[in-house]
Amino acid sequence: MGKKGKKEKKGRGAEKTAAKMEKKVSKRSRKEEEDLEALIAHFQTLDARKTQVVETPCSPPSPRLNASLSTHPEKDELILFGGEYFNGQKTFLYNELYVYNIRKDSWTKVEIPNPPPRRCAHQAVVVPQGGGQLWIFGGEFASPDGEQFYHYKDLWVLHLATKTWEQVRSPGGPSGRSGHRMVAWKRQLILFGGFHESTRDYIYYNDVYAFNLDTFTWSKLSPSGTGPTPRSGCQMTVTPQGNIIIYGGYSKQRVRKDVDRGTQHSDMFLLKAEDGSEGKWSWTRINPSGAKPTPRSGFSVAVAPNHQTLLFGGVCDEEEEESLEGDFLNDLHFYDPVRNRWFAGQLKVLAAPGAAGQLESDDDDGPEEAGVAPVEPSPRSNAMLAVKHGRLYLYGGMFEAGDRQVTLSDLYCLDLHKMEEWMVLVETDPESQEWLEETDTDEDSEEAEGAEGGGEEDEDEEEEEEESGEEGGEEHPSVAPGELFADYLPRTEQHWLRCARESVGPGAPERRVLRAAQALAQAFYDGSAGRWTKGGAVPCGLK
Repeated sequence: MGKKGKKEKKGRGAEKTAAKMEKKVSKRSRKEEEDLEALIAHFQTLDARKTQVVETPCSPPSPRLNASLSTHPEKDELILFGGEYFNGQKTFLYNELYVYNIRKDSWTKVEIPNPPPRRCAHQAVVVPQGGGQLWIFGGEFASPDGEQFYHYKDLWVLHLATKTWEQVRSPGGPSGRSGHRMVAWKRQLILFGGFHESTRDYIYYNDVYAFNLDTFTWSKLSPSGTGPTPRSGCQMTVTPQGNIIIYGGYSKQRVRKDVDRGTQHSDMFLLKAEDGSEGKWSWTRINPSGAKPTPRSGFSVAVAPNHQTLLFGGVCDEEEEESLEGDFLNDLHFYDPVRNRWFAGQLKVLAAPGAAGQLESDDDDGPEEAGVAPVEPSPRSNAMLAVKHGRLYLYGGMFEAGDRQVTLSDLYCLDLHKMEEWMVLVETDPESQEWLEETDTDEDSEEAEGAEGGGEEDEDEEEEEEESGEEGGEEHPSVAPGELFADYLPRTEQHWLRCARESVGPGAPERRVLRAAQALAQAFYDGSAGRWTKGGAVPCGLK
């Protein structure tokens, strides 16, 4: 009894420590997020101008990672939403919606009024009811310099039949986060884990929430047993028996001041709803057999035929105290939940009859051994995967080359029944992608207009120019040569207060208006110093 009591007390102590850390992170990040709210509100003002659905045939989307790629439940279509892109100097966030028609091999940009704000590292789940619904929760927004983060805790649904966005407001849901995972389970959405990060602190989660698709209500689950430690970026899939598998993921912890140590998890857990007990769940750790993937983070997941889970790529980090080296991967692994076994995904020149055996073969000659140069996606992390009609589609992602981050926009397809070869649907040339070093001059930044791709930022800039003209062409106070921000802000404060009130809306607390004004002024000041590329969308008509 004494040991059990000690164990329970220790558990409660861990919960208190986690609660304290969450409160600490929340307090420190609140100011950051308030600063970014003005920028998010500005983008939403631009989105609010769109009053009707516009579908435009287009070229493939610009390079991005941490977007979502989903399959339409009734049509031969893939749906790409959101994502991020970094060009070496500036971070771009998207809320664009693209549809890829599989049969026509064509892309369409679909602009729908009142979409979710720009974000990446969110989760998207498709359910079939009502002609198809795409549910989106959470994710993050980053400042252009990538130094500040805003973590969303909003829930949205895209009604695919009517092409309308709806924000679903329901109390009691998860806190703001990104890197979480979410699946459809019966008539519920089940959400696990993720992280929240501010400039100085971070916290990883291992909580579980359920959203009821009939009552539109959140509930926090409290499974019995020992579950996964806090983490983000894990595998989360539903088994044929109706259980939920959690595998791998990433977390980090502070070992001393300004030194963090990352952990690439490789453990697996089963989350099971107890029979006959409404809302009661339990955790069990399981140990699959077979050819397990090497520990990694940033891998991508999709559900393959026969309810097998497919895992692609990722990065294996080798951490030293002063450096971090990443080995990027492009291998395929399949997990069979019925047999609780991993298999390596091996491509063949000639597929054996049937689909059951090809995943296990380690002895057959692959394309390279047969004298044929294989076509395959380059090693990468944070790619987007989707499976439709037994075919795996892979889009985008990123890898690193020295200090340079290369973001991809290619599209590949693999027939999972045949496992013979990758087909290239959209090619990309990483060498042609412009990379702006931090030391680039203002002139270099000017030449890099449009590096973000997609065209949305340019459209926003044009809209802002029109708006400025309608308002009488009011210009922002220029920055004098060599002028410090500490001198610039007091001199122009009244102007930026007017802009801030316009961005945050009437009735906003004065404290929030002041912070928004400072954020807008800082953004313009930085832009004048060449830290913002001209092609990007800038607050309050900034150009």
